[in-house]
Amino acid sequence: MKAWKWWLAALSVAALPAHAADFKLGFVNIERIYREAGASIAIYKKLDKEFAGRRDELKKMETRAKDLESQLAKNSLSPDDRKRFEREYASLDRDYRAKSRELAEDYNQRRNEEFAGVTERANRMVKDIAQRENYDLILQDAVYINPKFDLTPQVLKELDK
Repeated sequence: MKAWKWWLAALSVAALPAHAADFKLGFVNIERIYREAGASIAIYKKLDKEFAGRRDELKKMETRAKDLESQLAKNSLSPDDRKRFEREYASLDRDYRAKSRELAEDYNQRRNEEFAGVTERANRMVKDIAQRENYDLILQDAVYINPKFDLTPQVLKELDK
């Protein structure tokens, strides 16, 4: 179903040469906006602060795991000590994996929540530019785009106002 829509769009664009002088095309790189917009940078800083405690906890767990590994590498451990260190290491590894997975999921969810606002504002800016400057089509995803059609710097400038 999607394929026929894609072909229809391609055919429509192919039919444009007759009206090419009237057709105005633009492109916005949303990933670049997520990386470079002032609001995006502020979001990343906010999230880094919000999740710093949990990341520190994971780093402490990593340090303890390395300590246990070095203890286990020693051949001078008694069988009881070796068992105890192995159990602690296995438990620590299990906890680390679970907390790491939870952290990644929570971070991604919060990032998506925060960037929803940036996306909404960027889309609003793109629509304003399109209406103000009489664009016929503005794309956000393309395999290749000639830089002369790139409106990303203009959108970034307007977002940072």
